[in-house]
Amino acid sequence: MRGKDFLRLCAFIKPGGSYSSSWRLPEVPANAGIDLSAMIQVARTAERGGFDTLFFPDALALPWTDQDIAHRQGQQADVVDPMLLAAALAPHTKNIGLVITASTTYNEPYHLARYFASLDHLSGGRAGWNLVTSLTDTEAWNFGRDHHPPHDERLARAEESYDVVCGLWDSFADDAFRHDKESGRMFDPEKIFAPRHRGEHFAVDGPLTLSRSPQGRPVVAQAGASRGGRRLAARVADLVFAIEADQERAVEQAAELRSLAEGFGRTDGGPLFLPALTVVTGRTRSEAEDAMARLEATAETTVMLANLSFYLGCDASGFALDEPLPPLPPSNASRSARDRLVAEAARDGLTVRELALRQDRADTVVASAAEVADHMQEWFEAGAADGFTVIPPYLPGALDDFVDLVVPELDRRGLRRAARDGETLRRRLGLERPAHRAPARSALKEARVRLRLRREEPAENFLLRVGDLILD
Repeated sequence: MRGKDFLRLCAFIKPGGSYSSSWRLPEVPANAGIDLSAMIQVARTAERGGFDTLFFPDALALPWTDQDIAHRQGQQADVVDPMLLAAALAPHTKNIGLVITASTTYNEPYHLARYFASLDHLSGGRAGWNLVTSLTDTEAWNFGRDHHPPHDERLARAEESYDVVCGLWDSFADDAFRHDKESGRMFDPEKIFAPRHRGEHFAVDGPLTLSRSPQGRPVVAQAGASRGGRRLAARVADLVFAIEADQERAVEQAAELRSLAEGFGRTDGGPLFLPALTVVTGRTRSEAEDAMARLEATAETTVMLANLSFYLGCDASGFALDEPLPPLPPSNASRSARDRLVAEAARDGLTVRELALRQDRADTVVASAAEVADHMQEWFEAGAADGFTVIPPYLPGALDDFVDLVVPELDRRGLRRAARDGETLRRRLGLERPAHRAPARSALKEARVRLRLRREEPAENFLLRVGDLILD
């Protein structure tokens, strides 16, 4: 089974850390979301620790409409676009991958293909795309919609978007570009393959205006845990980021993904499964517990309830804090997050207050470095993880502690593969470079017929379609 040869590490980076009030700690830069020097420090620390990739989440709106809540949050306010951040970090790092979250609901496939192919070129083959469908109505409002599209519609659009993006990434064969000054040929016109896509959601001709990227295609990550999300991940993802605190259920999820991937005809073993691991550590458990208590002292109940509302997809501010979670109204929010919280509340008999605290704490492992390494090794050897998405609840301190204390423990146990300079992210993760896929010849023939028809158009339209000439 692929993945058992070494343990992968992905660093999940939110400005200031994942804990909603981490920005209030004195050592955390309050403006971390726009402070490039702070993010360079974090990236270099993760690279020094041998992390395989940085993982940047993103949303296209503030999720809170209540300004009393919004102005207390430090995670999605005053945060730069992660794609631009990754491009800025690329020259300050050497080996670590850069996985950026981008929505198929509020981006067009051509944009996505161009952004990620560009980042792959600029970073020397270290780009990755965390494919998401977005979460909330607040994002829809920024794109002229009254409501976020229904779950099934979002997934259908995501499936088609992925296919179009991959077709655009394969616009040119690997050896298409000659850059031949003597002959005056930039590329071989026989080695270009515009996708000419016509589907339910998109009509995209192509080609992309870039040569095939160093990785062939950037790495694709996915985090959907609903039934449709798991099917999407099994079909398209190289990496799966999962929220799962129970080892047995993680084993089942990893096995299900592999089975689904086989059903889609994949022969690569399916996606690498990297469950989330939020860690507060120290040389001793007592040190770790002191650090966690210090962090939790910054929390506010109203903010924790707002976070819980976000993941439940309904307003929890009126719920009785010390009573069980009441029946919830219908929601168009993330099904996997909502179902997980409802199941945990029922299974563990949690009150609303306890559930809000757990969501904010996000099943944080608070333990000595040796105990954290024990946990990771146990999950890895049990088949519950091919590695971990390590989530520092505050930055830079929690990442510093993980790199300085836990990583040496993992290395002493021989669990990780040493980094090699100049590798692409695919190579570093143990993934094969995908072969170029050209459209069927019949599709190419049809495209050429359309081109001949287009040449009868007015000159200004013909010039706008200069990219078409190379297919005829």
